[in-house]
Amino acid sequence: MSLPLLRLYPAGFRREFGDEIAEAYHDATREAGPLTRLREGCDIAAHALRMRLGLGSAQRGGRLFAAVAPFALAATASYAASNLASTIADWRLSNNPEYLDPLTYATSAGYLVALVGAVVALCGRYTGALWALAGTAGTALSVLVTVLPADRPVPWQLPAFLLLPMLSVLLPLACPPDLRPSRRIRSAAGVAAVALWAPLAVLLFALIDARGLGLFVHWRYAVPVVAALALAGRSALAGLRTMGQFALAAAPFMITAFFGGVLAQDTALPALAVIGGAALGVRLWRGRDSGTPTST
Repeated sequence: MSLPLLRLYPAGFRREFGDEIAEAYHDATREAGPLTRLREGCDIAAHALRMRLGLGSAQRGGRLFAAVAPFALAATASYAASNLASTIADWRLSNNPEYLDPLTYATSAGYLVALVGAVVALCGRYTGALWALAGTAGTALSVLVTVLPADRPVPWQLPAFLLLPMLSVLLPLACPPDLRPSRRIRSAAGVAAVALWAPLAVLLFALIDARGLGLFVHWRYAVPVVAALALAGRSALAGLRTMGQFALAAAPFMITAFFGGVLAQDTALPALAVIGGAALGVRLWRGRDSGTPTST
């Protein structure tokens, strides 16, 4: 059975499973509309890309991404929430009605979409990761459109500032579907409640912050991180079984903390040392519980 999309797969995998994949595709799209055909074709293309990159569910890369995905989503939600809280709190403190310019509105809208999308994905609906990616990309585009026409040199940090948070959001999307965590909140009403709770909680936190109860950037970042990790749950932490998984799970938080102003060049190395010590502790703990050495 012929299917042009099969050419995306590695040759060996295509020879062994090509007919089975083509038959499943034709069964799923028989008498189906164009949207269903497009969705099934995208699923095949995504699966083929994961196989090319060594990110299948039976491959080490796929298992690594599956373990790290909840933390990438938590870092995305925390980064968006802390930026929204900072914008609202600073606007309240400024007492300036013109503080919110078009760029601020555009970037805040992107952060809001990213926050809701990441929270929905943490609930177990991984389609929310697409919204998180769209919001992060929209924020980057807003900054880019504003900075490039300006008659001044572009800072060297700008490409990293725009691209690295998007790479963090792409990581959960690369996770094999069959290794994604089970749904933590099963009902649609529950997911909607959490999606509504997240921006309202950010608004409340920002208003409290603006009254002088926590006027420093570390507080604005730490509280969303704790909330996002609580939403990810203990099962996410239990999935980190090697030092490599722990280090990659910490990377999105390091990236967002640096670009959020929480970490600086003089504090990055101590933070890395703390993360390295924690990773070593996780390895020793896992090795003690299993009674066997833990590989990286």
